Amino acid sequence: MAQLWGGRFTKETDQLVYRFNASISFDQKFYRQDVEGSMAHVRMLAKQGILTEEERNQILSGLESILADVETGKLTITDRYEDIHSFVEANLIDRIGEAGKKLHTGRSRNDQVALDMRLYTRDEVAETDGLLKKLLEVLLRIMEENTETIMPGFTHLQKAQPVTLAHHMGAYFEMFKRDRSRLSDIRERMNYCPLGAGALAGTTYPLDREYTAELLGFYGPVLNSMDAVSDRDYLIEYLSAMSTIMMHLSRFCEEIIIWNSNEYRFVEIDDAYSTGSSIMPQKKNPDIAELVRGKTGRVYGALMSLLTTMKGIPLAYNKDMQEDKELVFDAIDTVKGCIALFTGMLDTMNFCLERMNDSARHGFTNATDAADYLVNHGVPFRDAHGIVGRLVLYCIERNMALDDMSLEEYKAISPIFEEDIYKAVSMENCVNKRLTIGAPGKEAMEQVIQYYREYLGA
Repeated sequence: MAQLWGGRFTKETDQLVYRFNASISFDQKFYRQDVEGSMAHVRMLAKQGILTEEERNQILSGLESILADVETGKLTITDRYEDIHSFVEANLIDRIGEAGKKLHTGRSRNDQVALDMRLYTRDEVAETDGLLKKLLEVLLRIMEENTETIMPGFTHLQKAQPVTLAHHMGAYFEMFKRDRSRLSDIRERMNYCPLGAGALAGTTYPLDREYTAELLGFYGPVLNSMDAVSDRDYLIEYLSAMSTIMMHLSRFCEEIIIWNSNEYRFVEIDDAYSTGSSIMPQKKNPDIAELVRGKTGRVYGALMSLLTTMKGIPLAYNKDMQEDKELVFDAIDTVKGCIALFTGMLDTMNFCLERMNDSARHGFTNATDAADYLVNHGVPFRDAHGIVGRLVLYCIERNMALDDMSLEEYKAISPIFEEDIYKAVSMENCVNKRLTIGAPGKEAMEQVIQYYREYLGA
């Protein structure tokens, strides 16, 4: 067992206790961040005259060789070491001798792990954002191709009014755009450096914390050393943002699952993102959509677990906080995998345009426009509502749409109707006369699409 804190103790740690306490099995994930943080720390120590230039160069060379050997597989991270910090420092001492023992000058594992976690999370926030941008690019392509593809819009899962596929996809574009904004906010708040906070009360060494922060791309140092090592609110924010991303993905998946059903047949999922049944040869199951929907609970669980872990911890650092890593690592991997797979599924999906249009027609999504027609001809809205209700009942009994009725049939229910009713209830007209920004009309949609092009190109 490679431990860096044995001087106070007179007997070996029990093996079961050691394994329970160790974090190497999961914190090895940020070996790169640990080395990068150590290199910045060493450069700062040399700048401040705490290390000689020769010592700095020896340590930097040793750290670079460790990083290179880990990445090529020449050096394996094993559970001989308690954590990734012990692994790096022990290997450095093995390689360069006495100078390696000075790496930890002016530093605690508390501010070291706080730094590593911030560096790792900052990288992952950027990766998550990049995946969301790719998803938005696919959504924008679908929107550009479908400004005239009419489909039913729903409330209460009931057909309500006609919209376009571009308009429906635009709702999700807005959701994922806000998700990117949340990630940007998190990065802004978390981008301050905890290194130099020590265990909780700083250090007597004349560290230049601003310089270390600058080397690592932070805006500056965390301004309270206790806060620097004892809070993980940025992780809670990130888990919250990822939970919202998963909620949006899950809603989208739910719609795709419904649209893929025999009753709707709005979409056909590509074979690469579907599976069959072991017993029913006709089945083509939306497994990826279902798995994304299912994995949402897993990410929610990570958020609730970390909130619960942090709620009773007094200042400053406590070992409970080691529980942040496995939860966050798993949630990050889950969310990134879900976004990537969902994007591929959406990009290869075939939309059944005629089926969507037919569903809008036979779902009486133009009923509100028929009522508006009567109102525009002097009929009070409440009366118009009742007349159109009778029209819908008439069509249901005969399995027809409003625009399939003859003028005589219209007039039999209300003499107000004239030939221009057909224009009023045509699907294209119902959609395109809605021209306020954010509505499904073609002109309004093209304005929004242009804005989205500029947003993604910025």
